[in-house]
Amino acid sequence: MTKLSKLENEMYKRQMMQNNWGEEKQLLLKSKTVLVVGAGGLGSPASINLAIAGVGEIRICDYDDVEYSNLNRQILHNKDRVGMNKALSAKKTLEQYNENLKITVFTEKLTAENIGEIAGSAEIIVDCLDNFETRFILNQYAIEKQIPVIYGSVWGFDGRISFIKYPETPCLQCIFEVAPPKEIFPIVGATASVIGALQAMEAIKYLTGNGNNLKSKLLVWEGSNMTFRTFKLSINKSCTICGSLRKDDC
Repeated sequence: MTKLSKLENEMYKRQMMQNNWGEEKQLLLKSKTVLVVGAGGLGSPASINLAIAGVGEIRICDYDDVEYSNLNRQILHNKDRVGMNKALSAKKTLEQYNENLKITVFTEKLTAENIGEIAGSAEIIVDCLDNFETRFILNQYAIEKQIPVIYGSVWGFDGRISFIKYPETPCLQCIFEVAPPKEIFPIVGATASVIGALQAMEAIKYLTGNGNNLKSKLLVWEGSNMTFRTFKLSINKSCTICGSLRKDDC
């Protein structure tokens, strides 16, 4: 494995000071690939934090274009990018943050037919979506490939996050048996920044082997009173997606 360059050592030196990190873990992180699905409110802070941490490749998928109404929370973009595809805009921003990583973009809608191509060799998926139709496609693929997914969602001042990895944890459909209706929801930009950054933290911990992930737990942040609460999640043995795949003793 190659060594870090002088500039990389300078950029990452504060995180490499941590116990059980150093150049070895930094090089490990550089060898990893992450798929970020959605370059919006959650995808912005998630992908920026992954980029500046030194993940080797970020694959980012979004078929929407930047709109002016996105700019209160989607910090990958700016007013000069209105009308540009979000994944392409994300690439421009992320490369400004860190020129040492590879950014692979996909400007088409993620489907059951193209998810394999989009995911590529990603070791983890960061779910930064705003609809459950596509989330359930991710869930199915993640079960088949046994790739972890970091779920995140936001509403107003509140956010939720969980680390999902079949068969160790409930799958997404164990948690949400029926997809909530798609709607336009209120959102404070800082809420998306908090939850997106936590998603990046979960990915970094998993990829480096440092710390513990939110397995079988749902972390709920209530920004209005600044509290974090953690709820235990249980596997649904009757889950229509993963139930029949699990052993009888799960």
